[in-house]
Amino acid sequence: MRFNGVRTAVLIGALSALMLAAGWTLGGGAGLAIAVVLAFGTNGVAYFFSDRIALRSMRAHPVGEVEAPMLYRLVRELATSARQPMPRLYISETMQPNAFATGRNPRNAAVCCTRGILRTLDERELRAVLGHELSHVYNRDILISSVAAAIATLVTYLSYLAIFLPVGRDDDEDGPGLLGALMLLVLGPVAAAVVQMAISRTREFQADAAGARLTGDPLALASALRKIEAGTRALPLPQDPELATTSSLMISNPFRGVGIGRLFSTHPPVEERIARLERMAGRRR
Repeated sequence: MRFNGVRTAVLIGALSALMLAAGWTLGGGAGLAIAVVLAFGTNGVAYFFSDRIALRSMRAHPVGEVEAPMLYRLVRELATSARQPMPRLYISETMQPNAFATGRNPRNAAVCCTRGILRTLDERELRAVLGHELSHVYNRDILISSVAAAIATLVTYLSYLAIFLPVGRDDDEDGPGLLGALMLLVLGPVAAAVVQMAISRTREFQADAAGARLTGDPLALASALRKIEAGTRALPLPQDPELATTSSLMISNPFRGVGIGRLFSTHPPVEERIARLERMAGRRR
């Protein structure tokens, strides 16, 4: 667990360094200052509004105990077991089986399930998925993922600006110039995507293990992942830019992960996640 924390801190640092490099290429010292200001603004939005953005992208609506009694009961039992406050509950009418949690801390958390996952999983499997999502909240993964996504997006935009709008840069000023801008245009977005992917994959493995400990049922989560994987392949979501940000929060990649898209997925291979959970169940026995 400590290694994962150190690794995540290093990866966030790498993303921040990329952002500063993009600002330096964009306009030397002035560009660096602009990048820092933009980073604070972007991260502020991610910190306070990431939950609203994610829920709106999935067109989710709030539900209570009357509308979703089983879902409410399972979440309440898990939250009580973890001695944490009850999160807000939402349902998206999407038929793809998936789920995600959002919110900067347990007091501002929300858990969203699609209509598809409620129809696909049995109660034991749904409980395991909810344990996984609540573990994301308790580990502060949502905040980390939101910050990583915000910085990665900023790096990408600054990379484009570096070549198209060389602000405040001429032969007499500092900064790497046109060659550096060209390199950043090509390598910046790719590097940002790879670092963000590494952060997301690390957090998914960690939430699998923490969720299995919370529910005491690793095999139920393994079974749920098999069904969810089959469902997301059969009913992939359209690769809409608004959904792309939320996709890293979901328990399974909602897009059609084939070819190069599978290589750069923000989620680790389901087969590897299942194998880890089965080994965990074996150790328990």
